[in-house]
This record gives sequence, structure tokens and C-alpha cells, in this order.
Amino acid sequence: MPPFVPKNFTVPLHLTHPDFILRPLVIQDVVKDYDAVMTSIDHLQGIFGDNWPSPTLTLEQDLIDLGWHQKEFQRRTSFAYTVMAPDESRCLGCAYIYPTTRAPHDAEAYCWIRASDAPRLDTPLFETFRTWLETTWPFTSITYPGRT
Repeated sequence: MPPFVPKNFTVPLHLTHPDFILRPLVIQDVVKDYDAVMTSIDHLQGIFGDNWPSPTLTLEQDLIDLGWHQKEFQRRTSFAYTVMAPDESRCLGCAYIYPTTRAPHDAEAYCWIRASDAPRLDTPLFETFRTWLETTWPFTSITYPGRT
């Protein structure tokens, strides 16, 4: 299987927007991430079309998820970013970039904003994220399940 991104590609570590920043999701984000997830359960299940997150998700389970995302980022097999308020006081959501089997695409991407901020920030996040992927990342065709 070919690498997800070329070896010589420098993975971006930061994206700035006036209303939010994206940076790699790490285990130290667990408390803020957990709050964003658990206050948005119905909203997130609608985005991902499955039972994630479960209302019984624990902080420890979220920590395990974040650790897995962090390790995949280090291995360059997928990329998870936290979406933070500009002052990093609150996690506003997440953005993910994965390999895909959905031909003819070479990547699939998802992003979400916590339910309380979605009316104001969902469209700006998606448009900013999509432009960033299409202009900065080495993919030729990206699919956005649930969006396009």
C-alpha cells in the first residue's frame, strides 16, 4: 500500500482563521475535547451517521481515542486536528483526514463544530478546511462524506 502522504511532504501543524485555529489533536486536549463531544452527542451522530459518540463515552475512552489519533498523526497514516477557539480556551470541534477506498478519491475528510457553535461556525470551518486541503495538501481528489 502506498504511503498516505509523500515522505517529503511537510504536514501542516497549524491553520489560523479569525474564529478558530486547527492544530494536531493530542492527548492533552482530552478535557476540552470531551466537553465538546459530550455536549454535542445528537449533533455528532447526525454528522457521522452512526452511534458515535455514545452517551456512555467516558473520559478514559476519549483519552484512548485521542491517543490513537495522535499516534496515527505521528505515523502519517491519518491526521486529526482539534479546532480550538483562538485563545485555546475551548475546543470547538475536530477535523480529520483519512485514506479512502472511495474511488476515484485518494482522501476523505470530515470536520465538525460543537452543537452550540455550529450555526455560526460550521460553514466557515468547512470552507476553510476544504480550501486548505485542496491548496496545501498533496491529494488529487478528496471526498467529504456527508457534505458533498
